[in-house]
Amino acid sequence: MRVVVALGGNALARRGEPVTADRLRTNVRSSCAALAGLAREHEVVVTHGNGPQVGLLALQNLAYQDVAAYPLDILGAETQGMIGYVIQQELSNALAGEREVTAVLTTTLVDENDPAFEQPTKLIGPTYSAQDAAEAAAEYRWTIARDGDTFRRVVPSPDPVRIVQAPDIQLLLENQRLVVCVGGGGVPVKADSAGRTSGVQAVVDKDLASAALAAELKADTLVMLTDAEYVSENWGTPEQRDIKTASSEDIGRLAFAAGSMQPKIDAAVRVARAGGRALIGPLDRLDDLLARKVGTEIRSDVAEGIVYA
Repeated sequence: MRVVVALGGNALARRGEPVTADRLRTNVRSSCAALAGLAREHEVVVTHGNGPQVGLLALQNLAYQDVAAYPLDILGAETQGMIGYVIQQELSNALAGEREVTAVLTTTLVDENDPAFEQPTKLIGPTYSAQDAAEAAAEYRWTIARDGDTFRRVVPSPDPVRIVQAPDIQLLLENQRLVVCVGGGGVPVKADSAGRTSGVQAVVDKDLASAALAAELKADTLVMLTDAEYVSENWGTPEQRDIKTASSEDIGRLAFAAGSMQPKIDAAVRVARAGGRALIGPLDRLDDLLARKVGTEIRSDVAEGIVYA
């Protein structure tokens, strides 16, 4: 089975934790231990987010004023290197050298006319109180949005058109490598009429980019690991219902939180329509998710439309 596994932010930085190198490694080590069994048996591609890390690098850039701050595309490449290195190392350690693991610096083609550039929604960086968020917005000219009970910076998140390095990733899989790629959704790039690419100032959603990659690789399954046990309709209300299984058509009619769960649903629908299936569930219960004891499964052939847990 060919599986693309998208590690959510909780696999790298737990909510409320400091975004330190030690915590990154500890969290990644735990995540890779959970992935090891799957990686021993199947073709596995691991993708990951970078929201807290790219936001931290952006803040560090602003603190050092002797040179101009680096743009988001270069910061995205930096996070791919730092996080990809740790995942590659810890997954290899978890497998005790049984499989070779390769990290690939990945770029994602986007449309420079995507309307997302006019409406930032992607959460990055640390959380703030309302007062601190207002001060940061005024000082750095950021767009700020609510994230639960706190606030975070938001940036444009255009849809991925294609993963530029997909043929290279395919070649690595054919040669029995496990691949770490599409970090933070891949560095977003645009192409001119001559095919030359250049970076754009945005962060591509890693779940949507993972779905684009899964479709290009003809993967059997996209697994999106998060801190929620299910996708929930009417989340956080008295009418909340946890979804166990859904067709891509029926779940596509429901609305979810724009900056968090909705991209996962859009990614799942894209994979299901390409002939695969998508699983959304908790990292710490990966075996149960794969065994369908927890989590939400989305595919195109669910006769009941939506089955609730």
